[in-house]
Amino acid sequence: MTGPEQVPGDAAPPAAEPARNYPLTPEASDTRFTFGLGLDVAAVLTAHGYPPLAGGADHVDLQQALFSFLYRSSRKD
Repeated sequence: MTGPEQVPGDAAPPAAEPARNYPLTPEASDTRFTFGLGLDVAAVLTAHGYPPLAGGADHVDLQQALFSFLYRSSRKD
């Protein structure tokens, strides 16, 4: 064997997870979260080769996905 032997249980500890900026704590009213934000994100997706949104249900689903990424749930499960 060439080099130091690995001893079981002698592995380096896992790296600490970096701090996160999302999800945010929701404010009563966040004026940045608009239908236009969803349209902008949809345009970026289309520019990257994804198909355009087909209609209202696609817009609603995209808005919900953005909201759940951006904000913490206020539910107390």
